[in-house]
Amino acid sequence: METHPMNSTAEAKSLSTTIKAKGISRLLRKWSLQIALTIVAILIWAFFLWRSPNTFNSYDIYNSLMLTTPFFALMAIPQTLVIIVKEIDLSFPSVMAWGVAAYELVYVATHNVWLGFFACLLAGLLAGFLNGLVVVKLGIPSLIATIGTQYLWRGVVMVTTNGQGKGMIEVKSTLLYPLLTGKVAGVIPMEFVWTIIIAAIAWFFLNRHKFGAHAYLTGDNPESARLMGVNVNRTKIIAFCLVGLVSAFAGFMVSESLLFFWPTMGDGYLLNTLASVFLGGTSVFGGVGTIYGTVLGAFVIAIINPGIVAAGWLAYWTQLIYGFIIVISVSLQALLRRRFV
Repeated sequence: METHPMNSTAEAKSLSTTIKAKGISRLLRKWSLQIALTIVAILIWAFFLWRSPNTFNSYDIYNSLMLTTPFFALMAIPQTLVIIVKEIDLSFPSVMAWGVAAYELVYVATHNVWLGFFACLLAGLLAGFLNGLVVVKLGIPSLIATIGTQYLWRGVVMVTTNGQGKGMIEVKSTLLYPLLTGKVAGVIPMEFVWTIIIAAIAWFFLNRHKFGAHAYLTGDNPESARLMGVNVNRTKIIAFCLVGLVSAFAGFMVSESLLFFWPTMGDGYLLNTLASVFLGGTSVFGGVGTIYGTVLGAFVIAIINPGIVAAGWLAYWTQLIYGFIIVISVSLQALLRRRFV
């Protein structure tokens, strides 16, 4: 029996259309949360633009967002990795200060800014490594362990500095100052550039490296991950180390931008950081999360406060909205998990 050429062509086209439709459907299911968040971010921005056109049509507001958002967005990026592996790190605000305290100790001893900077990063890495060891070797829940180390590192900072702030004017004469707090083409703050760089590195390792596959497997089902040859403990420790390293880096950047170090630095970043991660679609149950969602979530969180003030509302609404975002995000994740898992 012969097949008419026109029928064959029509069937081929129909099959091709079906395959494309299925591919688009899979893509939408995979990225639905990020697509929804992008739409929400655009709607929030459009609302504030409508309410306060003078503010949101000005470069100043966007310059301010690029300067201030990185201070918690930077820490939200590795925090995403920790939550993907089904843990959490609440010690990072204190680690921010501990890193800069380590810088001060080394600088006083050597009068070398670069040695102090590397000591800062090393101190953050050490703090993260300690968190990882306590969690995976002693079996203490990360929520409890990192609350404890948060007080530990804050106490270390207070003891080493006698609770006194210190100036960092010596940094201004080195390359570190423009490298971390300068502007590209006089327009884009380096704080924003470093956020994009670190986000890109984290995205690469999460999506194009075996560490990312191990992280998702660990968070989804640690026992299955072990059976597949994944070193679950090492994966978790690496994630904690990255939080410590980036937190110390962020702390140094904050202090350098002000040319002053406060021992209480970092205390105000906990809520914004966690809200960014959960709003960005990272599941508190582990195994789900994206760097894109976290970074976008950070800028959504950042725009709420100036938007509320510019719209003429009381700034007290800000914390209420942040808390509401965290509760709703976690609740939606729990509902979806029950529905689809």
